[in-house]
Amino acid sequence: MKFRTMSRHIRDASKSLVRNGWMTLAAISAVTMTLLLVGSFIAILFNVNKLASDIENDVSVRVFIDLGAEEADRETLRNELEKIPNVESLTYSTRDEELDKLIGSYGEEFNLFGGDDNPLHDVFILSAELPEQTGKVAETAGELNYVAKVEYGGTTAEKLFDTISTMRTIGIVIIVGLLLIAVFLISNTIRITIFSRSTEIEIMRLVGAKNSYIRWPFLIEGSFIGLIGSLIPTGILIFLYRFLYEIGTEYLVGSNFALLPANPFVYYIGLGLIGVGVFLGSIGSVLSMSRFLKV
Repeated sequence: MKFRTMSRHIRDASKSLVRNGWMTLAAISAVTMTLLLVGSFIAILFNVNKLASDIENDVSVRVFIDLGAEEADRETLRNELEKIPNVESLTYSTRDEELDKLIGSYGEEFNLFGGDDNPLHDVFILSAELPEQTGKVAETAGELNYVAKVEYGGTTAEKLFDTISTMRTIGIVIIVGLLLIAVFLISNTIRITIFSRSTEIEIMRLVGAKNSYIRWPFLIEGSFIGLIGSLIPTGILIFLYRFLYEIGTEYLVGSNFALLPANPFVYYIGLGLIGVGVFLGSIGSVLSMSRFLKV
């Protein structure tokens, strides 16, 4: 296509956007609200998934060592624990370190215990390669010598893993559903704007204009609607996410959990929304025009 012809199409599309002001505003509003909803839910889902992963990774197996175990016995147990399949990492915490953690959590009354009066155990802390392997690792560790008991959450942890998996599946289904709704709303809104100009299209056909010539201005117009309609929710999401990220970071400070950093996460979402908006706007225009271009 010649540059002059494309320039004319762009100029005609721009004039049409201004001339059909209310219909243009309605189409842009539909794109804005739909993509704002989609973008917000995507941001929520990705952060829920991030927090779920943090929770899963925070689940560890605590292997309590017999109080009567000697130094050589602890080393033997360490070697056997390291050989357990699917163990990703192993750390050691002395009974005094465990008491310090307890004092930090519950208060100074636990200072009554110390030295030989400390009733706590030395502990090996294991992390599985995958959260789903935690139960099997705990079961295997519990069968070893010099192990007083093993804790990892048991049934509660298994229910947690199942719940997280269900949440992820539901989230994906909802996002797909929202995208389908977005296609439906945007296409139908653009179809209304084109229907209101069916006489204009018919006149162009009567004077011998080709379908491609008629289609291009509407294609460009739909792209403009999608672009403008996606820039608005992109700006809103970037502002809101950066604000909420700062609040969430302050709230979660000191924990093992964190939200996805605003940069670059929210900007990736913004670029995705802009691409989706332009694509849906242009495709919606083409699909909506098909009935008017039939011979």
